[in-house]
Amino acid sequence: MYNNYGPSYQEQRLQQMMEQKQLKDFMRMYSNLVSRCFDDCVSDFTSNKLGDKELTCVTRCTLKNMKMNERVGQRFAEENAKLMEEQAKLGN
Repeated sequence: MYNNYGPSYQEQRLQQMMEQKQLKDFMRMYSNLVSRCFDDCVSDFTSNKLGDKELTCVTRCTLKNMKMNERVGQRFAEENAKLMEEQAKLGN
């Protein structure tokens, strides 16, 4: 609810909580991506740099995971839109 001075304290708090959850979700996704790609791709610990094979694997792994997360987000948005349409039809 907005008043003459902007959003209420409760709305501001809710917004902060949502932003914190989004950041936490992003960090969890990033951590999982790093862990998975590292475990799958890095095997030579005799150098402090990735070999060509490891670098290619990490790049592919990262792109694949990013595309998968993008697609999951799209599907979620599509399903959410369908649900909202159904609820709107039931409300009329």
